[in-house]
Amino acid sequence: MTGQRHVGYHGMWAEPEADPRSAVSPEGELATIRGYLSNYRLTLGMKCEDLSPEQLASRSVPPSTMSLLGLLRHMAAVEHNWFYRILQGNLNAPPLYWSTEEPDRDFDGAVADPNVVDDAFTTWREQIAMADRWLDSVTDLGAMVSMANGEQVSVRDILIHMVEEYARHCGHADLLRECIDGRTGQ
Repeated sequence: MTGQRHVGYHGMWAEPEADPRSAVSPEGELATIRGYLSNYRLTLGMKCEDLSPEQLASRSVPPSTMSLLGLLRHMAAVEHNWFYRILQGNLNAPPLYWSTEEPDRDFDGAVADPNVVDDAFTTWREQIAMADRWLDSVTDLGAMVSMANGEQVSVRDILIHMVEEYARHCGHADLLRECIDGRTGQ
């Protein structure tokens, strides 16, 4: 870490006029949810920009295994689980970065290896693209889908959960990034 904390727009990712995230004020519930989801996805990506594999794999406070790289892998797995397995009904598809023998593979496998970093970014982006293609066809947020345990849940509930999941982990990413180079959230 640089030992210096950056505040204001100095040291942040983008001046307000250059920020790739948009103000969320579209019309309609689905457009609003998608706007927030898109912004949080962009935020996580921004937190991981311009870092070495070692920095991305830097862990937070022991005994936690949380790292920015682990968060990328985790969110790829979350996107895959909710959008592909649950919402698209592919319950038999194997989860990403998880097994019964290694339930924390998303974080435990987040090591400072360029191939692991490339895989994490590629997989995360692929899962987002697949989810967005599916979202393009959504017409009924109240439609019910089956969870792996047979429980029924609405599309709306899953989408709101995805926004919540990203929001929580973007907060973690803020702290992790600040520990690495002093850059603070925006």
